[in-house]
Amino acid sequence: MEIGIDSFAAMMSGNSSRAISDTDALAQLVDRIVHADQVGLDSFGIGEHHRKGFLDSAPTLILAAAAARTKSIRLTSAVTVLSAADPVRVFQEFATLDLISGGRAEMVVGRGSFIDAFPLFGYDLQDYDELFVEKLGLLLNIRKSEFVTWSGKFRAALKNQPVYPRPLQNPIPVWLGVGGTPESFVRAGTLGLPLMVAVIGGETRHFRPLVDLYREAGEKAGYKPEQLKVGLHSLGYVAQTTQQALDDFYPGYAEAMTKVGKERGWAPMTRTRFEAQLGPKGALLVGNVEEVAEKIRHHAKALGGISRLTFQMDSAEVPHEKLMTSIELIGTHLKPLVATP
Repeated sequence: MEIGIDSFAAMMSGNSSRAISDTDALAQLVDRIVHADQVGLDSFGIGEHHRKGFLDSAPTLILAAAAARTKSIRLTSAVTVLSAADPVRVFQEFATLDLISGGRAEMVVGRGSFIDAFPLFGYDLQDYDELFVEKLGLLLNIRKSEFVTWSGKFRAALKNQPVYPRPLQNPIPVWLGVGGTPESFVRAGTLGLPLMVAVIGGETRHFRPLVDLYREAGEKAGYKPEQLKVGLHSLGYVAQTTQQALDDFYPGYAEAMTKVGKERGWAPMTRTRFEAQLGPKGALLVGNVEEVAEKIRHHAKALGGISRLTFQMDSAEVPHEKLMTSIELIGTHLKPLVATP
C-alpha cells in the first residue's frame, strides 16, 4: 500500500494568531513536499480551489516547484476540476510536469467539492455532468494519441490536431476522483481508471458497495483486478500521542468544517461529533502511529483492499512545524506498518 499526503494549500480560518503571508504559506508547503520525499512517502497531491483561503488555484505550478527539489515522490493533483478546465491545457501542464519531474506526475480528475470554478470560467452549473463526461473523454483521447480528432458540445472540434508536449510516462496516470455517486464509480470501472475515493465523514465501510460497483464494471469491461486500483483520501493527522493529535487537530478542523457547513446547511462541528469519527469505523485518521495504522488496515479490509491512502491534514491549520513532524512520523513509523499486508 502506498502512503501519501494531500494538501489544499488551505488557510481557512484566517485567525490573526495563526495567520502568515501567502508567500510564506506556499514556501512552507513546498518544504513539506520535500520533507515527504525525504522520509519516503509515495505521493503528494495538491487540490484545486478558486476561493479565498486556498492557495491552490494553479496546482501544477506548486507541483513543478516541488519537482525541482524532490527525487522520488509521485506528484499529483487532488483533484483537477476537469469540468471547468480545458483538457488540452490540463494534459499539456501535466505532461510538462512529468518531464520536469523525470516521470513522476499523475493527475486525479474530478468535479471538485465546490462550484466556484464554473462561473469563474464561464460554465453553466446545469451542465455539471455533461461537462465532466465530455472533457474526461477528450483528456483520455489526448493521452492515447499524439494526433487528436474529436468533437463535442462544449469545445471546438479537433481535426488531426497534435498536442504537445508528450509526457515521459506513456500513459501518464489518470485517476478518477469520486465522492458518493454510483455513476462515477461505474464510469471509472468501465474506463479501467484507478479510483480515488474521498471519505471525509461517516464510516468508510459504507463505501464498499460503491467500490464493488467499480470492480464489477471494470471486470465486465475486460480489465484485470490489478488494473482496478482503489485509493482512499481521508482527513488525518498523526502525533506522538493520541491526546496531542486530538488537541492539535480539533480546533482548526472544527472551525473549517463549521465554515463550510454554513454554506451547505450542516450543523456546527462539536467535539462530540469529532470524537464520534475517531472509532475503528469512523473516517478520521487522527491519533498516534499505531492507532492510525490499525485503522488504515481496517479501512483497507472494509473496502476489499486499497492501493493508496492519502492524508489530508492542512485544512485544520495545524502549524507548519507540527505538520512536518507528522509527515515524518507517517513516513518513518506508520508507512512500514501498513506498506505490506
